[in-house]
Amino acid sequence: MTDFGALNNYMVPEPHPLIGAKTIQLLVLREILDYTVLRTEETRELNTVSTPLSFDDTTVVRRVAFLASKQKAAESRELEAVLRTATREAGMQPDVCYLKDDLCMKCPRCGLFGATSTKPNQAERANIKHRIEYSTAFSLMPFADVSTEITFNAVNERDSTTGQALGSRFAVTPATLFPSVISLKSVTERELILAVKTLLSCKGYGAETRTGGDVRNIVVGIVAGWEEAITSLELALELYKIQTDLTSGHLAAILREKYIPMTGNPSQIVVLDPAEIDRTIRACADTALDATFLRKSYDDIARYRAVQISG
Repeated sequence: MTDFGALNNYMVPEPHPLIGAKTIQLLVLREILDYTVLRTEETRELNTVSTPLSFDDTTVVRRVAFLASKQKAAESRELEAVLRTATREAGMQPDVCYLKDDLCMKCPRCGLFGATSTKPNQAERANIKHRIEYSTAFSLMPFADVSTEITFNAVNERDSTTGQALGSRFAVTPATLFPSVISLKSVTERELILAVKTLLSCKGYGAETRTGGDVRNIVVGIVAGWEEAITSLELALELYKIQTDLTSGHLAAILREKYIPMTGNPSQIVVLDPAEIDRTIRACADTALDATFLRKSYDDIARYRAVQISG
């Protein structure tokens, strides 16, 4: 087992259907590295929302909204793909898990992200409740500063001239930042490792990842307690205010000075320093997804289901 320092007190030995209050929040900067389309399927326009500019400046501005469902979908698929490859490399043959209509209900992805059963047996139809939570992330800068319209033109192959425009799409421009908070509820050490590995490895987001959507996720803060201490909107407004001094140390100070006093159980909140964040992320990334780790992860979900189905 890895020594995660103060976080050890906010993880559970194994997952259980009755979820407790122990919460670990990963504060992430999602950095857009290519034109990225963050829109709903019904419209070609980017998802936007009106918010204050910051806590110091209440001027209402439009921001691009990175919907929670879009973040969760990409990372759920990423974890499924990583598990499929890792188990194959480890010589394991677990049940195949298909998103979203044929979930196996037996793998770490189902255990962490939740799953709805399609089994006809009444006992086996018990659903698995998610223990990873997302909220909509908001662009650090206003909509006008981070959005663009891209036009597609038809090209004549004979003389390579452009003809009539085929259409256009609205996209978020590269270098845009989206502060995002991911909350892990009553997770095990192995689930924390899988969640961090998924964040670091997931690179494709948005509606058109074939030709863009590259994103890098950077963990800039970790806070743990018996509740969620900060939301994605609060994080965006705080970071806008300190963008000229945007460091993990400054963010940790804000969490301690402003957000811990607003919690229901302030004595149970811990905020990791930059060095502790780096050690935690490196320990998760360096953990091998070998046969031992994977079997223990799958065994955790098997015991979870046994307890859940037996009542």
